[in-house]
Amino acid sequence: MAQNPPEGTPRILARLAYDDVAAAVAFLERAFGFREAVDARLEEPDGSIFLTEITVVDSRVMIGLAGGHGIVSPKTTGVVTQGLIVYLDDLDGHCQRARDAGAEIVSEPADQFWGDRRYEAKDLEGHLWSFHQHVRDVPLAEIRAAIRTMANN
Repeated sequence: MAQNPPEGTPRILARLAYDDVAAAVAFLERAFGFREAVDARLEEPDGSIFLTEITVVDSRVMIGLAGGHGIVSPKTTGVVTQGLIVYLDDLDGHCQRARDAGAEIVSEPADQFWGDRRYEAKDLEGHLWSFHQHVRDVPLAEIRAAIRTMANN
């Protein structure tokens, strides 16, 4: 009997649409340090990539041509169509790597009230990536109080 999901595949797998999958993979590897799961690559007869997966620490994200299943790239719509959160270990170093590779830094690294340090960046087609590093444990009561304070301001 087949294993469900297949070995190495998480129960939830995000899929992002790009107009140019090969360029997206190259950028995501260079800027964010992701790696293509080459065993997942599917190509058109001309050799161009129409679907692949990238590995992000212990997770995978599908990267496919825009149009499939009605999924489009923010490059086409002009608006962010999703947001992905990635936890990593060296947030500030990662941000500098992304900046050096040409990623658009939307928000600089900063400590957040819930205990994470975070920065956000857009990739070459405008997908929003939110990178986090958990730096301190914050009691839920303190998080709720901070939210109430923000709501009242």
